[in-house]
Amino acid sequence: MDLSWLEDFLALVASGNFSRAAEARHMTQPAFSRRIRALEDWVGVPLFDRDGQPVSLTAAGSRFRPAATELVRRLAEARAEARDAERAAAATLHFAATHVLSATFFPAWLRRFEAATSLAAIRLMSETMQTCEQLMLQGEAQFLLCHHHPAAACGLDPVRFPSIKVGDDVLLPVSAADGRGGPRHRLATGSEPAPYLAYSTESGMGRIVRAAFAEDHSKRLHPVVTSHLASALRAMAQDGRGIAWLPQSLIAEDLDHGILRPAGDDAWNIPVEIRLFRARGPLGEAAERFWSLCAG
Repeated sequence: MDLSWLEDFLALVASGNFSRAAEARHMTQPAFSRRIRALEDWVGVPLFDRDGQPVSLTAAGSRFRPAATELVRRLAEARAEARDAERAAAATLHFAATHVLSATFFPAWLRRFEAATSLAAIRLMSETMQTCEQLMLQGEAQFLLCHHHPAAACGLDPVRFPSIKVGDDVLLPVSAADGRGGPRHRLATGSEPAPYLAYSTESGMGRIVRAAFAEDHSKRLHPVVTSHLASALRAMAQDGRGIAWLPQSLIAEDLDHGILRPAGDDAWNIPVEIRLFRARGPLGEAAERFWSLCAG
């Protein structure tokens, strides 16, 4: 059955006249009559008594009318809701961001833009770097916000996924404070490797640390805890379990209050960029406008 036949049916019910109903449906009367007959063939019984004027419903047509009215109404509502959802989706900015930047950098960064212009709705997917890359490759995110270091491999082809720098950060090797205000664990001292709070392979910061100090890891560090979450390694470092490279944006207060202390000199620090990636193809009006704001 063609669902538009139901609209034809209701138009004829409303006018009681084939000519006027055909005109209202923007078609010739013969074409309209064929469509009404096709509906009646589908139902299996006559729906209209054509002997009088105006045309009236048969008993079967009267029983069919409420269902047809309700179905047309519900379909119209469903179509309107679907279109509203599409418009809302087109206006929504879809971000994938690593866990730590979702909590530390992302909120204040957005506020800078909101001070200048109204932003669309935001959908933030906070994940590991590996999962964020997959979201970009699968087209489920328009933007990726992450830490970046030139020595660390990225899972996104820079030709397909251009990026811009939107901030700076530093990964600092830190340890819990000892009783004298220094670090409980230190790098490059003694013959025994220092206990190391390591990032898992899913972590983007883990890639960066391994790339920056590939040779020194096996010689100077002994992994005792592994996690993809910087927040988890932070808690372990605060508990005195070892040394972790943590972003300064995450631990600034810990350093200010002496909860965590640098575990090595500045040579062990890893400067990193905070970069925003996008797909090269068109993203939609709202997303393109946001990218222009960032790039400008």
